[in-house]
Amino acid sequence: MAQEVSEFLSQNPRVAAWAEALRCDGETDKHWRYRREFLLRNAGDLAPTGDAASTDTEEAADAGSGTRSRQLQQLVSFSMAWANHVFLGCRYPQKVMDKILSMAEGIKVTDAPIHTTRDELVAKVKKRGISSSNGRGRRANKKTSYRRKTQFCS
Repeated sequence: MAQEVSEFLSQNPRVAAWAEALRCDGETDKHWRYRREFLLRNAGDLAPTGDAASTDTEEAADAGSGTRSRQLQQLVSFSMAWANHVFLGCRYPQKVMDKILSMAEGIKVTDAPIHTTRDELVAKVKKRGISSSNGRGRRANKKTSYRRKTQFCS
């Protein structure tokens, strides 16, 4: 699919410039390649067309209502949430996860990292029978030892 996206962008320089303007500073090429595909698949009428005159007319009509701007902002937000989920292991409310995963159907990320969730780690610890120390026991011990010290001083 990456080859098809590159070919499409080389044939549509206005769309390529539009997409490139949505790239975040510091975004890696790998993340951008997949997030750009997500954006292009879901842009619909938000992406510019090949005809400059019709695009200017559409943009002028949409600029008054702000609808186009809100839709674009939402699309960019969804694309970032999807990329964060895939590459960083971030989780979002179920409604958002359902939306971004359905929007990303058909995008094949070949080199995404594998993340272990907190629930998986907890289940693994319980399965092995390892007790976890979260520091509460140590605080209680410090209090107890402090009380013992103060008892001897009075």
